Amino acid sequence: MDEQERRTALAQFLRTRRERLSPDEFELPMSKRRRTPGLRREELALLAGVGTTWYTWLEQGRDITVSAPILESLARILHLDDDERMHLFLLAREEVPPAPIQAAERVTPEVQLILDSMSFYPTYVLCPRWDVVAWNRAAALAYVDFDAIPAQERNMLRLLFTDQRLRTQTVNWEAGAQRIVALFRASTQRAIGEAWLRELVTDLSLTSPEFRQLWSRYDIQEMTPCQMQLNHPLAGMLHLNVTSFQVRDRSDLRMVVHTPAPGTDTLAKLTALVSAGSADQAQLVELHR
Repeated sequence: MDEQERRTALAQFLRTRRERLSPDEFELPMSKRRRTPGLRREELALLAGVGTTWYTWLEQGRDITVSAPILESLARILHLDDDERMHLFLLAREEVPPAPIQAAERVTPEVQLILDSMSFYPTYVLCPRWDVVAWNRAAALAYVDFDAIPAQERNMLRLLFTDQRLRTQTVNWEAGAQRIVALFRASTQRAIGEAWLRELVTDLSLTSPEFRQLWSRYDIQEMTPCQMQLNHPLAGMLHLNVTSFQVRDRSDLRMVVHTPAPGTDTLAKLTALVSAGSADQAQLVELHR
């Protein structure tokens, strides 16, 4: 379609979706003077955080620029499903929107079974916010007890800069933190402008001078396999290869697997750490010597 047809289609789409909303959904007063169904333009503009005149122009098909964050706000208020959200972006910006970032949630039983079957390999699953949504026993023992951390704080970026145990046992923490911040920025590029990202970055910038300094560098790095070392208080030095990949049928989730580096005694140490018997604890002490 040409430019005018696209703007006209956008105007019609917005109007039909606005008219299907009920003022009751937003606790707005029901006036007898309402002559059309749904919300008024000024009501929708207020809920979406935009100016009434600007939104009126948008719904009139005028030639104005619309940012992705504003479209996300409109999509949320209009209760658009994934197909409708894509249609909105195509009409308004002629582009496919980024995949919506879902709230942290538990994985399916099948994925949790895979995690648990990797008995001696510390493994966890991250959502796009980098919230830890699933993990196995080896990850909890090698890193932090995720069960003991409130869900809203169970974020790997946050833990890296605020959990003293994780920081202390990570060998060359400074270099690792620099890499993680660069990875986080790269993986959240499409979330720029979203409230959750702004709040996390603001909170960590106030809490951690190290994070504030690293974030200001604007480093970008894509996810690639790497190596890391942990000086575990019980198991001693662990040499780990880190690999991550998307969870099948859930492209918004990423599984991070830590495997023992070949030629080291890390597998034996992890085996003893994960095992529960007292004999294994004695083995840990012996391996740590």
